[in-house]
Amino acid sequence: QVRLAESGGGLVQAGGSLRLSCVASGRTFSSLTMGWFRQAPGKEREFVAAISWSGMNKYYAVSVKGRFTISRDNAKNTVYLQMNSLKPEDTAVYYCAADLITYSGTYYVPEEEYAYDYWGQGTQVTVSS
Repeated sequence: QVRLAESGGGLVQAGGSLRLSCVASGRTFSSLTMGWFRQAPGKEREFVAAISWSGMNKYYAVSVKGRFTISRDNAKNTVYLQMNSLKPEDTAVYYCAADLITYSGTYYVPEEEYAYDYWGQGTQVTVSS
């Protein structure tokens, strides 16, 4: 069982920045592949970014590449999503997710929802124009 708790969401003007955090508990955090997803009103949940257990491998959705950065601190059981140059279309509920598979020895980090085993409750990010 893995429990995930997101924080850091809020209201920000276009062009601004936010940093989301997700604290994990219940399992060895350093063995987890972690991801961020988001769901805008009336839309399906979509992939944002993912990071391998070591932090060495990262993968981003095209829509956020160059603006968002995913990172992790295994000593703090925390994964982060630094969001810069925010746009109104980034408005969504952001979810943290954990994949129990480590993918050790590969560069692969999954973007598919079905790969992730545990999900947080989400944190709202609203970007005003």
